[in-house]
Amino acid sequence: MRFNIVGAGPSGLYFAYLVKGLDSSHEVVVYEQNPASVTWGFGVVFSDRALEFLRDDDPHTCEYLTGHLERWNDITVVHDRTPIAVDGNGFGAIGRLHLLELLAARARERGVDIRYDTRVEDVDALADADVLVGADGVNSRVREARRAAFGPEVEYRSNRFIWYGTTQPFDTLTLTFRPTDDGVFCAHHYRYRADMSTFLVEVTDRTWHRAGFDRLDEGATIAHCEAVFAPDLEGHEIVSNRSFWRRFPVITNRCWSHHNVVLLGDALRTVHFSIGSGTRLAMEDAIALYRAFADHGGSVRDALEDFESRRRPTTDKLRRAAYTSLAWYEDMDAHVALSPMAFTHSYMTRTGRVDDAQLAKMAPRFMDAYRASGQGA
Repeated sequence: MRFNIVGAGPSGLYFAYLVKGLDSSHEVVVYEQNPASVTWGFGVVFSDRALEFLRDDDPHTCEYLTGHLERWNDITVVHDRTPIAVDGNGFGAIGRLHLLELLAARARERGVDIRYDTRVEDVDALADADVLVGADGVNSRVREARRAAFGPEVEYRSNRFIWYGTTQPFDTLTLTFRPTDDGVFCAHHYRYRADMSTFLVEVTDRTWHRAGFDRLDEGATIAHCEAVFAPDLEGHEIVSNRSFWRRFPVITNRCWSHHNVVLLGDALRTVHFSIGSGTRLAMEDAIALYRAFADHGGSVRDALEDFESRRRPTTDKLRRAAYTSLAWYEDMDAHVALSPMAFTHSYMTRTGRVDDAQLAKMAPRFMDAYRASGQGA
C-alpha cells in the first residue's frame, strides 16, 4: 500500500514509523513544509499516565524516548508569591524539535521517505495514494481541501497566550499566577532540557489590552513579561521562537475521514495546553490508526471507520475536560481572590474529573495540608 502523509509533527512521523513496520513493502512518504531543523515553540510535556499508555502500546518507543526526558514527581502552583507543592503528579518533558528528530530517525531507519522543505500546494495530487493522512496541524491544508466532507468547526477562545522559552531551569512543572494592576498573568513553565524551560504566558483578553500588548513590539512584550515574572526568572532571559500572541482555537470535525483521506492530531481536534495532552493525543492517534490497518489489512474503508469508532469516545472525554480547564483559565482573575490553598484545590479539581477522594489518593500530602489549613472537610 502507498501512504502519503502531510505533516512531520508527532502524529505524522509516528504513524509513518508504525505503518512502515507493519509491512516493509508499504511505500510511506511524509511531506513537511518546514526544514528539518525548524519547529515552533519549545518543550512539550508528558504526564506519567501518558507514558504508561505509550509503554503499554509501544514499549520500545517509550523506552527510546524516556532516556531523553527531563523528569519530576510534583507540580507547583504559585499563587502570587506563595508556592504550593502538589505531590503525585509525575511528568517528563522534551524539546519539541528534539522529539521530532528522534521520531524522524526511527522512521528513516524503517525506510520512510521524509521530504522536508516541501509545501503541499495541491492536496488532490497526493490523494491518488491508497491513503492520504492529514497530520498538518491546526491550519491543516488537507482538512481545508475537504472542508465540506470533514465539517470542521473552529472556535477561538478569548484568552491570549504566547509560547516562550527561558534559560531558567525550573524544578517542576509550575503554574505561576501573578496579579498585577492590569490583571492576572499566568505562566506555564517547566524545564525540558538541563538549561532550558518552556515559559508560556497566558492572560485574559481584558488584561492583554490593559497591559498594552496590542501596541508593543516583540522586545517590549518580552521586557514586560520579564518584569512581571522577575521573581521566578531570577535574572534569566525570556527567549522567543517565532513567538506571537494567539487565541486558542478549539477545533472539532464532524467526520474524521472521507474516502481514503483521514486526519490526525491537531488537524483533527485540539485540546487546551493546560491539560498537557496534545502530543499524547497525537501519538495515540497514530497508534490507533496503525492498529486499524493491522486489523483490517488492505481494506482502507474498514480501517478508517474502525479508527474513528474506537478512538472518538476516548478523545471526546479528554476534549471535554480540556474545554472545562480552558474555561477555568478564562476566569482566573476571579479565582485568584481565593486563599493560596483554596486556589490550588480549585485548580486541581477544575475539570470535574477529580474529586476530593481521588485527589487524596493521588496527592495525599497536598490534601493533608489543604485540610490542615481549614479549607477542606
